Amino acid sequence: MSFTLASTDIQDGGVLPDAQVLAKGNVSPQLSWSGAPEGTRSYAVTCYDPDAPTGSGFWHWTVANIPADVTELAAGAGSRGGGLPKGAIQGRTDFGQAGFGGAAPPAGHGPHRYVFTVFAVDVDSLEVTADDSGAVFGFNLHFHTLAKASITATYENRGG
Repeated sequence: MSFTLASTDIQDGGVLPDAQVLAKGNVSPQLSWSGAPEGTRSYAVTCYDPDAPTGSGFWHWTVANIPADVTELAAGAGSRGGGLPKGAIQGRTDFGQAGFGGAAPPAGHGPHRYVFTVFAVDVDSLEVTADDSGAVFGFNLHFHTLAKASITATYENRGG
């Protein structure tokens, strides 16, 4: 069995719905996963835009320490009061605060990719805090990832 990620809100290769756009809804999507490898002790979820004109991409969401018996996050789980599982922690996005931050590419910059990834992690909890950046989450995940699965959707701000 392979590790897979699915969503009722976003489709791999599709266009990101308005609900996941910062100015139009700003709601984290529903995500569910299956087929985690043996030894999985927790999960992490990220959303990253590799096309942001920053030289280092843009972190839109980081969540770690999701218990191993959880295999779904409901839509809006990344919002304030959204109902993340007990023990889960959201890190600071590149917007400057913890929690989900929807797509917000500059107008006229072309389509951006938004990569939602779930990680099967070999420890119960990563040593991260709500003040840590996506880079810190990524660094910790580099050493503790057993498997990962992604869905990539695009969004373009055409202005107006």
